[in-house]
Amino acid sequence: MGSTQTIKPLFSYRPFWAKKLGTAPVLPMSRLEMDALGWDSCDIIIVTGDAYVDHPSFGMAIIGRLLETQGFRVGIIAQPDWDSADSFKVLGKPNLFFGITAGNMDSMVNRYTSDRKVRSDDAYTPGGEGGKRPDRSVLVYAQRTREAFKGVPVVIGGIEASLRRIAHYDYWSDKVRRSILPDSKADMLLYGNAERAVVELAHRLAAGEDIKSIIDIRGTAFMRTGLPADWAVIDSTDIDKPGKIQAEPDPYQMRPACDQKSDKSGVDTSGVGGLKVEVPIIPTREKTFIRLPSFEQVKAEKVLYAHTSRVFHLETNPGNARVLVQRHGNRDVWLNPPPIPLSTEELDPLYAFPYIRRPHPAYGKQKNPAWEMIRFSINIMRGCFGGCTFCSITEHEGRIIQSRSEESIVKEVETIRDEVPEFTGFISDLGGPTANMYRLLCKDKTIEESCRRLSCVYPKICKNLGTNHQPLIDLYRRIRNIKGVKKVVVASGLRYDLAIESPEYVKELVTHHVGGYLKIAPEHTEDGPLSKMMKPGIGSYDRFKQLFDRYSKQAGKEQYLIPYFIAAHPGTTDKDMLNLALWLKKNKFRPDQVQAFLPTPMAVASAMYHTGYNPLARIRRNSKQVHSVRGLNERRLHKAFLRFHDPKNWPLLREALHKMGRSDLIGRGPDALVPDESYREKNQAGRSKSANQFTPARTTHTRVEGKHRRRRR
Repeated sequence: MGSTQTIKPLFSYRPFWAKKLGTAPVLPMSRLEMDALGWDSCDIIIVTGDAYVDHPSFGMAIIGRLLETQGFRVGIIAQPDWDSADSFKVLGKPNLFFGITAGNMDSMVNRYTSDRKVRSDDAYTPGGEGGKRPDRSVLVYAQRTREAFKGVPVVIGGIEASLRRIAHYDYWSDKVRRSILPDSKADMLLYGNAERAVVELAHRLAAGEDIKSIIDIRGTAFMRTGLPADWAVIDSTDIDKPGKIQAEPDPYQMRPACDQKSDKSGVDTSGVGGLKVEVPIIPTREKTFIRLPSFEQVKAEKVLYAHTSRVFHLETNPGNARVLVQRHGNRDVWLNPPPIPLSTEELDPLYAFPYIRRPHPAYGKQKNPAWEMIRFSINIMRGCFGGCTFCSITEHEGRIIQSRSEESIVKEVETIRDEVPEFTGFISDLGGPTANMYRLLCKDKTIEESCRRLSCVYPKICKNLGTNHQPLIDLYRRIRNIKGVKKVVVASGLRYDLAIESPEYVKELVTHHVGGYLKIAPEHTEDGPLSKMMKPGIGSYDRFKQLFDRYSKQAGKEQYLIPYFIAAHPGTTDKDMLNLALWLKKNKFRPDQVQAFLPTPMAVASAMYHTGYNPLARIRRNSKQVHSVRGLNERRLHKAFLRFHDPKNWPLLREALHKMGRSDLIGRGPDALVPDESYREKNQAGRSKSANQFTPARTTHTRVEGKHRRRRR
C-alpha cells in the first residue's frame, strides 16, 4: 500500500445518478428543505456536534459539498438533542450511511479546561452557548443513530474519532480506554483528512457493496475477527522484541527479480549449475501487518502503552506505513495505512464549492463565534511536519504539506470581496496549521516515502527539507495587491525556526502582514521540557526576534512579539518553570493568559504523562523516567510561575521559592521575582487564620423578636 501505487484521482469517479438534481443552495437540515429540492430521501446524512456553517473552514461543509459534487444527496443534522433518537430521524433514513463527527473540535477538549473544569461557552454553537453537545459526542451520536434506524451503516470520523482509533489514555477519566470503534459499534472509522476515503466508500456502497466487505481503503479502521492467512506479521506485543519475520530483500542484490522461479511450496527453485537453492518468497510491505500490544496489555502495563505509542508514530508516513492490528477482547481493530495526501489539483476544488460562507439560514441572526473569527480568513495549506509531541495536527492531518495553488487562493479572496457583504478589505489570516510551511516539501520524493522521522525540523532542520519561502512571499505580494484588499494579516502559528532560514520572508511578513502584534510559540526556554516537546531551543527565538525588531524599525512600525508558553508539560520541573519566569521578567513579558498542558488522546506527550516513559527513545523497562506534573497543586504552581506578576500568585510562589532555596528572589530589589509579604497581606492572612480557628456548622439566620439568632443545621 505504498504511495507509489496507482491512486484514483478524487474527482475521477462517475457521478451518482442524483447529480441531475442539481446543487443545493445550502445542504438541508429539515424535511421542508428536502422537499424544496425535490428529494424524497438523503443518500448520506452527516451528524455533527457543531452548528452547521457552510464555509470551507468547517469539516462538515467540505465533506458534505464534496459528496454533493459526486452526485450524492447530503443532509446535515447539527447539534441534535441526544436524549432520544427522535432528533436523528428528522431527515429520514439515509440510503447509504450516517457519517458521525464531533465537529471541528474534540468534544472533551471543547467542554473542559486543562484542569478538568467545565467551560461555560462553546465557540461552535450559536450565541456561544455551552452544553449543546454531549461528552464523547461520537459515541452518543452513533448509539442514537442505531436506535433511530437499525441496519444503516454508521461511519465515524473527524478529529475525535481519529485521535481514538486505537486504545488510548483518556485524561478526563484518567484511564486507558478502548478504541472508539468497539465502543461506538460503528461499521468503519475514517481518520485524518478523509476526502479520499469517504468518496470511495460512498461510491462502493452505492454500487451495492456491503460495508463489511470493504476492507482495503486507506485511512480507514474497522473491527474484524480472524486475520488473513496470506499476510506476514510482525509481532510487536512485547518491548522491542518483534517476532520472526522473513528478512527484507537485499536492495543491492544483482539477480533480477524476473529470474526468480518458485514451485507451489513458495520456495525459489532457481539456482546456479542446476543446484536447488531454497530462498523463501519475501512478503511485500503491503502484505505485512504489525501486531500491537492488545488493549488489555496496554491498560495493565504502562511500559507497553509507551511502546505502543512509539510503534504507532513510526508507522504514520503514507509512503511506508504498514497495517496496524490491535486486539480488543476476541476481536481486532484493523488500521489501514494513512491516506495518500491530496495533490494541489485535488485540493483546490475543495475551496471552490458553492459555499454560502455563513451559518445555515435556520439560525437566523444568532452569531456563531467560530465563524465570526474565521469568516475572512484563508486556509492555504494542510499538514505539519513539526511533530510537536503535545499537538494533534500531525496525527490528524499528517506530516506531508498539501498546498493550494496561488490561483485558487486568489480566487477565494476575490469571492470573499465580491460575495460577502460585510467584507471591508481586511483578510484576518492567510495561513493554515502553520503559517509558513506553504509548499515546503522534501527535496527527494523517494527519501520522503522512506523517511520515519517524527519531525523534519527537530533536533535540527533536515538537510533534505526544502526551506524556500519565495512561493509564500510571492503569494503575499499578489494577495495584498488585489483590488479591494486593504490589509492581509498572518495570524496562524508561525514556525520561527523555519522563518529565520529566509530573512527576506521575515522582512516581508514584518513590513506588511503584522497587525501590531505577532503571536509565536517558543513554548519554553529550558532544554529539558523542550526536548520532550520536540521544539527548538530558545536561541532560535532570539534570532527571530532580532530580525523582527530590525525589520519593524526599518518599516517605521512599533510592533511586538507575543510569545506563548506551556506550563506543566511532561519533563518540566519546578526549576524549569522558575527559570522561565526569570526569563519572562528579564524580557519584560507579562502573559495575560497561560496554557497548561492538556493530554489529548494518542499524542506522544500524553504517553509520557500517563506512563512516565519517553516514546521518542527506545523503550525499555528500565528506561529513565520522565517527570509528569500531575497534581493540581503542582499544576497551579507551574501556571503561577508564568503569571509571576499577578498578586494572587505571590503567596504560592513565595512558599515555593522558600522550599527551593531561592528566598533571594523574594523582595523589592531589581532581581526579585515577587515582593515581600505586605502589611495588608499579613492582615488578611491573620484574619483568615483567626476565622479558621473556629469553623461552625453551616448556619442560617432567622429574625426573632427584632434580633438575629444563629441556628445550627
